[in-house]
This record gives sequence, C-alpha cells and structure tokens, in this order.
Amino acid sequence: MQCPYFPHTQEDLKQMLDKAGAVSLRDLFADVPEEFIYKGEFNLPDAMSEMEVLETFRRMESLDKPLTVFCGAGAYDHYAPAVIRYILSRSEFQTAYTPYQAEISQGTLRYIFEFQSMICSLTGMDCANASMYDGPTSAAEAMMMCVAASRRRRRILVSAALLPQVLDVVRTYADYHGMDVGTVAQADGVTSSDSLRELLSAGDVAGVLVPGINRYGIIEDLTGFADAVHGAGAILAVYSDPSSLAVIRTPGEWGADIACGDAQSLGMPLSFGGPYAGFLACRKEYMRKLPGRIVGATSDAQGRRAFVLTLQAREQHIRREKATSNICSNQSLMALYATVYLSLMGHEGLKRANDLSYAGAHYLHDRLIATGCFEDVFDKPFLKEFVLRSSVPADQLQRSLAEEGFFAALQTEEGYVSFCVTEKRSREEIDRLLAVIRTVI
Repeated sequence: MQCPYFPHTQEDLKQMLDKAGAVSLRDLFADVPEEFIYKGEFNLPDAMSEMEVLETFRRMESLDKPLTVFCGAGAYDHYAPAVIRYILSRSEFQTAYTPYQAEISQGTLRYIFEFQSMICSLTGMDCANASMYDGPTSAAEAMMMCVAASRRRRRILVSAALLPQVLDVVRTYADYHGMDVGTVAQADGVTSSDSLRELLSAGDVAGVLVPGINRYGIIEDLTGFADAVHGAGAILAVYSDPSSLAVIRTPGEWGADIACGDAQSLGMPLSFGGPYAGFLACRKEYMRKLPGRIVGATSDAQGRRAFVLTLQAREQHIRREKATSNICSNQSLMALYATVYLSLMGHEGLKRANDLSYAGAHYLHDRLIATGCFEDVFDKPFLKEFVLRSSVPADQLQRSLAEEGFFAALQTEEGYVSFCVTEKRSREEIDRLLAVIRTVI
C-alpha cells in the first residue's frame, strides 16, 4: 500500500503555530524539560526524490535476513488467507473510529458483534467483548473482573505455569489496583491442584487464573479445578490459545467463569510484536462486570436488525486513569482480522490447521530425541509447542540456527529449549532444521 508524504511548508507551520498560540516549534514544546532536548545536528541525508527514497528503503529491507519461525511462547506463526488483508484495507474498515454513533457505524458494530459471537463459540462462554489490547492485558482485566464481582476480596491466584509475560502484566495491574497476588505452584510441568486447594483454604480469594495450554506447551488437565474454586467462593478464569479451542476442551467445558487470551493465533502476523488483540468472555452472570466494547443486536424503528453498544456508557472508556477498561480503536480493526480469519477457516479449517501443527510438532520432537542430545523434561501431552532438555547450550543452538535462517530453540527461564511447529512449517523445513542441529551436536 502506497503512503504518500505531504511536506509542510513554512506557511503551513506558521498557520498551525498561530492556531495553537505558539511563536515557534520550540515554544510549542516548551513544557519538555531542557535536558531532553537534542542540541546536536541530525545526521540526515540530502533531499531525495520519491523514487530514490523508495529505493533506499528497499536496500535497507534487503539487509534483513528473514528467519523461518520455530518458536511460540504466546506468538504463533500461523497461516492467514491472503484475502484478509484486502478486506481489512477497505476504507469503511481501515478508517473506522469509535462506533458510538450507531446510525453511522453499523458496519463496525456488525463485525464486532460477529467477533464476540465467534469468541463465545470457541470458548463456550455466554458473552464476550472486543478491543482488548492483547492477551496479557485481557488476563489482567479478567482478574480485575473477579475482584469487582467479589467486592470484599482483593486476593487473586495465578498459576506459575502461565506465560511469563502474562504473569508480569497481571502483577503490574494488581500492584496499581490494590490487589494481592498469590502464585499457584506448578508440579511436573502443570498447575498443581494441591497447591491451589491449599491457597484457596484461606477463604480470601476473589479469582484464579490458570492456563489451558501452559508455558511449556502442555495441555493442562483442569479436572476438579472449577469445583475447588467455586467451593471457595471464587471465580475461575482460563487463559487460552483460541486457535487450539477447535480441538481441545474449552474453558466452558472445564466449568470456567471467564475465558481470556490473545487472538494473535487466529492468523495475525507476528509483526515484531503487534498489534495483536486480546479477547475476554464470561458467563452471563458476570457480563455487567465485563470491560471493553460490548455490542448487542436489536431492531430499528422499521423492524430491521441493527447493532449498538450496550451495557455500558461511552464515558467509562474515556476517563483516563479513572476509566473502567482499556480499549483501543486499532484493536477493533484486529478483531475484524480475527473475524474474517474465522469466517474463512471455519471449524474444519481450524481443525485441519491443528492437525498439521500436531503432526509437525511431534515429528520434530521425536527426531530431536532420537539425536541423543535432547531429552524430555515432562511426559505430558502437547499440541504444537514443547520444551526439551538439551546437552548443547541454548545460545549456541540459536546462533547456529539463525545463521542458517531459523528462529528456534528459544530458551526458557529454567534453561530448557522450546520449539513450536505450526501448519506453515513443511516437512522439508523441519528436516533442514534437524540437519543444522546435527552439525552442532
């Protein structure tokens, strides 16, 4: 997509400064402390034509070495049908802003409603929102929901088997919202039910957050968790990879009250870390505690189906630090991305993607073990991601693989190496990865 550049003339700048009541650009930024103002000369090249600028950036781009991704850790390299980008680039979607004026925002409201409906279908929940920033912040919002619903309790429990970035963000939110965080230990690679019950016995817990698939790629068995949490008067939230919910038990089937996670695995490109989109869904008894945008279906004066924001006032979104939720217009666009992806893939497409990921991951796992330089850390079921103990230092593996065009062998905090295989990885790519590893060991 072309991005034209329109330079400002001196007259343009003068008009804007006059409108702002400033004499100069320095005057405009007078509240910036002097020590943060750069005093030197900028090392900028001479002026170039549009063609020369484009060619310069093409040369810079060619310096990058694209890597084939065999890592996960919460961001997954799944295939996305090419038509998604064309649909998103339509002007009514790309330039859409806040959909508060329903009579001119039916397109935006419609796709948010469809996104919510699809998330409910995937998670087994009754209602869902849109416009969460990402998975970790949606997890933090889920824990704030638990505290808001309990009113008197301020303590939450988080599983040590959650992704590190999820734990970090939840703890940061908790610190600034007066919540006390307890950690449920992990045992043999999964959330410990014994640790959970011990922590619940104090009777002061508002909510519990556990993973559906954890930081090691293991599919957690959450049997009995809901009964234990509910028996202690608390709320159970499950952090899920939505793409996997086509083939594994959903949070609803586990008896959870809230489902949260990152919609990135629904075909969104890695893009050096974003933008992604979080999702948050719950059972109907908690829907009035649900933050973010919530779209409902109704009928207009002529009896036609229509859509409108519901359950909450616009003002709660725009009160800065006093707002009840974090929302962002761009995350609405990413919700559209997930909606188009799910519409194109359907249940069978999602299942097929998981089947291919499972087959590829287990093929790689078995052949790594066969080299004699890797061994299992946990004997637990996994879908597309797994960790191994390596006799070769992780940094040495990473360097050798990167030199040959692979991003793999991500090191965990415990010193294990992590691999992930999605449906995009061919058998030929896996075999080339293995060939590189054999030269290292």
